[in-house]
Amino acid sequence: MSYAVPPTRTAAVVRQLRNEIVTGELSPGTLIKDAELAARLGVSITPVREAIAQLSVEGLIDIAPNRTRHVTKVTQKNALELIDVMGVLACAGFEWGVENLTETHIVLLRQRQNEFVEALKAGNVLAAGAAGADFSTTVILASGNRELQSMVDLVVARTTRILAMTPDSNLWQTWITGHNEILKLLEAGDRAGAVSRYRQIYVDYRAEVEAHLFE
Repeated sequence: MSYAVPPTRTAAVVRQLRNEIVTGELSPGTLIKDAELAARLGVSITPVREAIAQLSVEGLIDIAPNRTRHVTKVTQKNALELIDVMGVLACAGFEWGVENLTETHIVLLRQRQNEFVEALKAGNVLAAGAAGADFSTTVILASGNRELQSMVDLVVARTTRILAMTPDSNLWQTWITGHNEILKLLEAGDRAGAVSRYRQIYVDYRAEVEAHLFE
């Protein structure tokens, strides 16, 4: 899988901090200090502050009224709320895009699924999350609705963060199994069945998070 080089220092800092938060390198509740981050990343204060503002919009950093910043904590309540929102957005996009899929799209979906599985086997949570997200993005973008994809992008990092909390759990298997079955349905020409199976992933995923992640 190829990754675009960030066009600005701010974008590079956003990507670096997002990755550290998603993987748990910056653990929930960690105090974010501009000067320390700037020194560690070798940039000025300005791109750090701009990155923090962006990650606050994405829900990965909390900014308190007194302007202190912490990595957002993950609770069962906000995890389930996030899954519900993500499910509404992603399932709508999948349903709108599925009828526009071509054979080329389906080949690309198979490629992303293979990358997803291989990255997970290698223990690369970031690459696995990216490939899994790209599976859905391929279908959502086929809908032609880029505004919807922009909304999905705002919450996808937080969804990956939930998965990254338990890299060996059934949470990942829910997506792997679901994607494999969706591919079989698409290859058989059953678009309606693929939509139904995609929706079921979110039902199963939510149930797994509710039952096991915050025991």
